[in-house]
Parts: sequence; C-alpha cells; structure tokens
Amino acid sequence: MIAILEAKRAGLLTREHWVANIVSGVIVGVVALPLAMAFAIASGAKPEQGLYTAIIAGALTSLFGGSRLQIAGPTGAFIVILSGITAQYGISGLQIATLMAGFMLIGMGLARMGGVIRYIPDPVIIGFTSGIAVIIFVGQWKDFLGLPVQPGAEHFHQKLWHLVQSVPHTHIPTLLLAAFTLIVLLYSPRVLKRIPAPLVAMLAATLLHAALGLDGVATIGSAFGGIPQQLPQFAWPETSLSEVLHLIGPAFTIALLGAIESLLSAVVADGMAGTRHNSNQELVGQGIANIFSPLFGGFASTGAIARTATNIRNGATSPLSGLVHAFTLVLIVLILAPLAAHIPLCALSAILFVVAWNMSEIGRFRHMLTTAPRADVAVLLITFLLTVFGDLVIAVNIGVLLAALLFMKRMSDAVVLTQQTDEHVQQHAAHHGYVLPPQTVVFDMEGPFFFAAAERLETTLEHVHAHARVLVLRLEHVPFVDATGMQALWDLRDTCNKHDTRLVLCGMRANVRYKLQRAGLLGQLGAANVIDDLAQLT
Repeated sequence: MIAILEAKRAGLLTREHWVANIVSGVIVGVVALPLAMAFAIASGAKPEQGLYTAIIAGALTSLFGGSRLQIAGPTGAFIVILSGITAQYGISGLQIATLMAGFMLIGMGLARMGGVIRYIPDPVIIGFTSGIAVIIFVGQWKDFLGLPVQPGAEHFHQKLWHLVQSVPHTHIPTLLLAAFTLIVLLYSPRVLKRIPAPLVAMLAATLLHAALGLDGVATIGSAFGGIPQQLPQFAWPETSLSEVLHLIGPAFTIALLGAIESLLSAVVADGMAGTRHNSNQELVGQGIANIFSPLFGGFASTGAIARTATNIRNGATSPLSGLVHAFTLVLIVLILAPLAAHIPLCALSAILFVVAWNMSEIGRFRHMLTTAPRADVAVLLITFLLTVFGDLVIAVNIGVLLAALLFMKRMSDAVVLTQQTDEHVQQHAAHHGYVLPPQTVVFDMEGPFFFAAAERLETTLEHVHAHARVLVLRLEHVPFVDATGMQALWDLRDTCNKHDTRLVLCGMRANVRYKLQRAGLLGQLGAANVIDDLAQLT
C-alpha cells in the first residue's frame, strides 16, 4: 500500500482533503459508467462485466498500486486482444488469460522491470495504439449503422469488406440516433463543461430513444437482457491445462499492454500533479487487480489515462478518489441498473468513436512519419500494419524485437576503433618523457564493447599483428563489456600469441577491469600488459 502510505505521510488523508477527493471520485465514477459498458461490449463481454471490472480493479489498484492518483478499469487499448480471445475461447478463456496476466504483472513488478518497460520506444507504442484505434473505429460501424451481424469475419480486411457490403442495409433510425449522440459528444463540453460528455451523450440518446419509441434500435436490454441489480459474485473460471497453455501468448500480451498503459498513465499523472509514482509497485498493484477482477466476473484492466487525468483535473490528491470512484459504480449498479436496459448500443458506439480518435494520436503519428529517422518510421509502419492486418500479439512482439535490433545496430555503429598514427604516438611519448618499444601499434576504442561490436574488433585487427610487435588497446572510453566482447579479447590474445605479438590493455574503467579480471583474462596477460597509461609501457 505504498501510495496510501505516502499520501498519509504527506497529510493528504486528513479531513480537509476529503471533499475534493470524494467529489473527484464521484465524477470519475460517472465518467467510467458508459465507458466501462462500452469497452465490455466491444471486448465480447456483457456490459455488467465492464462495471464489475471497473469496481474491483479500480479499488484494488488504488489500494495496492504505485500511483496515488491512478484510476484503473477496462480501456480501449485492450479491446482488440480481448475480443479476439473471447471469440476463440469464450468469456471463461478471457478470464483465465486475465488471471494469468495478473500473475505475470506481479512477477514483472517483483523482478523490478517497471523501469525497463518504460523504455519501449515511441514508434512501437504509437504504432500499435494507432492500429488498435483503427480496428476499434471500424469495429463499431456495425452498431453505429444498425447493421446485421456478419458471421465468419475474423481478419480486419474481411470485416471491412463485409461492412462495405452491408452498408445498403443501414437502419436509418439507428444511424440518426448514433449521429445525434456523436454531435452531443462533440459539442456538449462547450455548454456543460462540468458534466462528462460521455454521460451527457448516453443519457440524451437514451431519453430520445424512449421519447420517440424508435423501432428496431438495439439496446442493452434487447441485446443482453439488461444489467443485473446485484454485486459480482466470486466464481472460479472453468478451464483445462491445454487451454491454459494456449492462452500463455495472449496472457503475456495482456500483461505487456497492461504494464505499458498503466505506466504511461502513471507518468501522465506525475506530470499533471507533480507526484512521483513507484513503477514496480504499480505493476504489482495492476497484477493484483487483474487476478481478482476475473474471479468476480470481470476481465482485464489497466490504468486509464483519460479517467486518471479527469481525476486530477477535478482536485484529487490521494487514493481516496479511486476508492470513491469504485463505490460510486457500486451504488449505480445497486440502484440504477434496471434503467441501463434502455441504453442504445449505437450510443455506446458513438462514444467508442471518440475513444478511438483520441487513441489514434494522429498528430504524433503524422509528425513521427514525416520527421523521424527512416528506421524508426519503418518500425512505426510495420507495427501499425501488423496490428491492423495481422495479430496484436505478433505486432507487439515484432515491434519490440525490431526496436531492440535497431537499438543494437545503433549501439554497434557508435563503437569506434581508431588507430593512432606513429607520428602522434611518438610525439605524445616524447612530450611526456617516455619511449615506446619499437613497432608499437596503438588503437583507441570508444563505445560499449558488446556482442554487436565484437566482430568490428576482429575485422579491424585481423592483420595488425603481421606488422606489430606490440599491440596496445586503449579502453578508457569503453563503458562496459559483455561475454561476447570478452571472448573477442580472448581470441585476440590467442592470435597475438601465435604471431609473437604482445597484447597490452590500457586505461580500463573499474567495472571493465573487474569483469576481465574475474574472467581470468588479465591474469593470463600478466601485470606488465595491463596498464593505466602508455607511459607505463616498457
């Protein structure tokens, strides 16, 4: 409970802070109401399961997370992967995958990977979030237009083609009501600045539908039978060992996306409120939330950037607001659940259109596309296209892999191995009053000496031993060396021994010296061949 303890030490749980946090929690709870139901339906779950997720995950993240202002629940980023899991394995498979992802998140937190995950580069993050936004946008046209269900469409291009074919069957009342909802979403903030636009739009669409009695417009009641007026009950999802094995990949994707989204949200919260989150504790808190959420009828959750920002803008200062947000949803379920049956599905689709637009970050996508280096643009486009036309699991994994390979390539290019001219070496020796042995060749190495740079050392020094009696390798600008780099030095020593060339290592940093000493290389070279300065060479 790091966030709560820090809030207590800072005096943020005292009575003078209660009002601001309670008001903010109520507002965020109201904002979460339509979003939780919309995200649940788009993920292949029932609308009440979205509310259960927001309640359980929201409360547990506030209690055990690493950010005092984080609001968690179902988010748009999860829709694509969750809907795919639900379609293939059913809701029980989705819950098992969420449960597994929860344990993975706790493992990441205990392994202190919170700082590492934040280093996933922007081209990967923007690529798959923009791709997810496109998929959400296209996926909501069915309910927005009131189109019949098209079975058998698994891939994006198939769904898009079926959508185009179905446009002539648009249900005009549904389209008009959806368009009305979208207009309210876009323009109500200009008039009702203190009331959340999604709530205003959902209520306006529901009231208009009830007043006009529009026939054929699908609602939560007609599609799902309404929302039960009760709290979630504990139930262990049914599964088998083979299903668990098949769900390892999707569970890892849920965990990875959840970690990235939560930490991004925590960073946003820090920037807005001047706080500082604990990234590893945040992963643990999200893991706990994702373990208990499916056990009480929910599914995957993560930190919600928009709701967290709303929480801060409305004066929240402590985790109390997150707990109030969850309690507000509990009251809504117990008191107002029967009214949810009248909510049109097209209204929720209009809300998801706006969510998809905000997720797309089209401005950042366009800016990176036109200004970033070509390699980064390639990673961006590959991740985006794989997300849209392929599989999100593959897109994330390949995006991260490409970014890692690109990083290693750049690190390798940063390694510089240059030979000092005889004139420069002799002038330096004369200036400092020492004499170098005849046929001494000096090389300076700059940059990390890791596996991607080892081949450069071998290639550059391949024929040096033929005309050198003493080969000096200066390493003062080498920040670290890995196992492959050490092996390259072993190979260089063996080659020098074969040609009666003396190998001397000069000016190593303490960490590099320690590793080479531990590997036994310095002992093999001898103390006379491990020096701090060329003046020590005799």
